[in-house]
Amino acid sequence: MVLKNKNLNIAPCLAILGTGSDVGKSIITTALCRYFVRQGIRVAPFKAQNMSNNSGVTPEGLEMGRAQIVQAEAARVPPHVDMNPILLKPTSEIGSQVVLLGSVSENTSAADYHNKKETLFGVAAEALKRLRVGYELIVMEGAGSCAEVNLMDSDIVNLRMAEYARAPVILVADIHRGGVFAQIVGTLTCLKPHQQDLVKGFIINRFRGDIRLFENGIKWIEENTGKKVFGVLPWYEHIHIEPEDSVVIEKPKQVFPGKSKEPSIAVIRLPHISNFNDFDPLLLLEGAEVFFLERVQDLAIFRGVILPGSKNTRYDLTWLHSTGWTEKIKSYVKGGGHVLGICGGYQMMGDCVHDPDGLEGHPGSTQGLDLLPVETALKAPKTTTLTRFSWQGTNGSGYEIHMGQTRRKSGDPLFQVVSRNSIAASDEDGCVVSDFRVIGTYIHGIFDNPEITALWLNSIGLPDIKTSALEGLEARNKQYDLLAEHFKAHIQTDSIIEIINHHLPVKVS
Repeated sequence: MVLKNKNLNIAPCLAILGTGSDVGKSIITTALCRYFVRQGIRVAPFKAQNMSNNSGVTPEGLEMGRAQIVQAEAARVPPHVDMNPILLKPTSEIGSQVVLLGSVSENTSAADYHNKKETLFGVAAEALKRLRVGYELIVMEGAGSCAEVNLMDSDIVNLRMAEYARAPVILVADIHRGGVFAQIVGTLTCLKPHQQDLVKGFIINRFRGDIRLFENGIKWIEENTGKKVFGVLPWYEHIHIEPEDSVVIEKPKQVFPGKSKEPSIAVIRLPHISNFNDFDPLLLLEGAEVFFLERVQDLAIFRGVILPGSKNTRYDLTWLHSTGWTEKIKSYVKGGGHVLGICGGYQMMGDCVHDPDGLEGHPGSTQGLDLLPVETALKAPKTTTLTRFSWQGTNGSGYEIHMGQTRRKSGDPLFQVVSRNSIAASDEDGCVVSDFRVIGTYIHGIFDNPEITALWLNSIGLPDIKTSALEGLEARNKQYDLLAEHFKAHIQTDSIIEIINHHLPVKVS
């Protein structure tokens, strides 16, 4: 079936909403983006408001949610902030940094943000309007559950945005967590009649076992809702797509000697961990294991320890001190261990982190781990760059997102910076001491470069671990294709195109 929108000057929209958080909305949006572009359709993703500390940088040097960057990659288009006009980066239980159209707008409480929803809805609507002029189809992703009745009046990302776009809605439910029938029927019951009419059918995600045993379940759902089940996606383990939410690394367990026969790498799971997708390439290595650690434990069994990025460096640094992690990390280094700090983790490894303007909370300073001879001052504006660099004669690329300036007082730089945002540069990044055992950098995404990964693995005593021959986007494109094939094999794509064709917008003269 063909999408009948070629003569329109405004693209139709399809909304992917969920019965809850982490039910698979992002993955299904990603799958649809790759599926449609393979059909020759110019498609773009859109999420009006995202809440995540996993972000990335656009070619213009602006910041947006990492999930929408992934979806843009799947659609084979450059990521643009119109695809995620509002990004909330939590800094505490009740506060977030607001990134508006790619730039930091303010730090705000949940209550203050709530009072600005009408203005922000207008910003998101204008961004969507611009996308609809430039593409043939927009796949919109919702957030959390679309049936949070206490929040529905101020919704700017789920049903209200679908109504604004006149987009048919596909509701995603997760059978793995149980109660899939209640998820679907309960969600519909919470919606007003006109909102129920927007929902055209369902995709059931993460099914395990013999799918034939669920045929009567599909029949029950369709008979009791009057809406179509577009398909059931089986659980997969052969495809790796960057996860959007940190729920994938929640409540990690301690790792004890003898648990793994392979050499292990530890990532300290900070309370405000950000950009944990940095470690996705390491998770795919054969011959080594990666563990996220939250509970304090001895680190001697690990070949390398990584301090990741943080959205609240001083809070997480204080957490390291108060929990006992500081002593364990220092003891590990004293015993010959290898530590890598990335972005906020790099800042923590220095002598002190200063926040004179209170960018992360109360103004003040926090003592660092004293592992690197550097000192950091948190200052605006935020650095957001696509960065090319060189390490020991090997070129790599990544990105920087940080609200701080770090001064190296001694030691050597880690990387030579070649360019930032396509502008030639000749400065340095990071710091290295102790025979390359203790290193830090501001650059995210370094492990997307197989040769850089191999250099780091060699530095921690793992020279025989084989890295992928595919680099960065090339490697991810292979995964997007696998996802699209999996989606096509189990979902009635013709029926999805049919509902889009049935809800085409009126051509604007």
